[in-house]
Amino acid sequence: MVIASDVLDRVLVLEMVRVTEAAAIAAATLVGRGDEKAADAAAVEAMRAALNELYMDGTVVIGEGERDEAPMLYIGEKVGSAIGTGPKIDIALDPLEGTTITAKAGPNALAVLAVAEHGNLLNAPDVYMEKLAVGPGYPEGVIDLRKTATENIHAVAKAKGVEPHEIIACVLDRPRHEKLIAELRLVGCGVMLIGDGDVAGVIATTNPDTTIDIYMGSGGAPEGVLAAAALRCVGGQFKGKLIFRNDDERARAKKWGITDLDYIYDLTELAKGDCIFAATGVTDGSLLAGVKKLKGGMMTTESVVMRASSGTVRWVKGEHRKV
Repeated sequence: MVIASDVLDRVLVLEMVRVTEAAAIAAATLVGRGDEKAADAAAVEAMRAALNELYMDGTVVIGEGERDEAPMLYIGEKVGSAIGTGPKIDIALDPLEGTTITAKAGPNALAVLAVAEHGNLLNAPDVYMEKLAVGPGYPEGVIDLRKTATENIHAVAKAKGVEPHEIIACVLDRPRHEKLIAELRLVGCGVMLIGDGDVAGVIATTNPDTTIDIYMGSGGAPEGVLAAAALRCVGGQFKGKLIFRNDDERARAKKWGITDLDYIYDLTELAKGDCIFAATGVTDGSLLAGVKKLKGGMMTTESVVMRASSGTVRWVKGEHRKV
């Protein structure tokens, strides 16, 4: 039997960085141009081309669509140069996390992906997910989606040895979060609102420099799996519950084999075993610097790549010259 680490050893960690670099560079040409679809399309095509150069039998399990005819990296799409013969790899990706951010030249736009051995990433439908996350160093079970925001803030503060008003929560700035934000402010903790990019928001809980202690609120389920993969690599806790707003979304869940619609997923249920997470900055943010265009046509990138089996985090700065 081939174990996960053997499979992923054949898809080199730094190859994943080359994939996210390609997507980020392509999207960066459209930063501030006001065209979300064009930026996303550029990132998708660049990421697809880079993935198809890798020796693997890859399947997109978290992508940008669920229909085979979709002009995107859709769920179920096969990628890699060794389909049918190479190592079987499941891929979760978002070629451009933060399309609106990119169109408006805002912070924290990323190109991200995660890979794992076949069957180890939750095949989440494209619905919303209620998310709760903290970084490493807390006792297991410190966060609980069954509890209120107030209770979770108090639990994290107690575990950290501080008062609740010293905790900072990161929340997507959306009308659906008005009650959550009001509750957090009633508790007295700080609330850092972000316009987009909740993968970066979740990962920010792992970096003390961001001062973010906890991530709360709902966002895309695919992004939840990507964020969980990152936390698997560096430590932390993540709880997620899929949100179904109508019968169409419930039917979508059934299509992907999800029968318990109220199930609360733990970190290791979203991203199991060994996995690799990679991200490259498109625009400057709290996690990574964005793509920079220099004289002579050279471009620079900043990326991070993480691996669960080793707990290794590599920060990669790249220089890309026109050939």
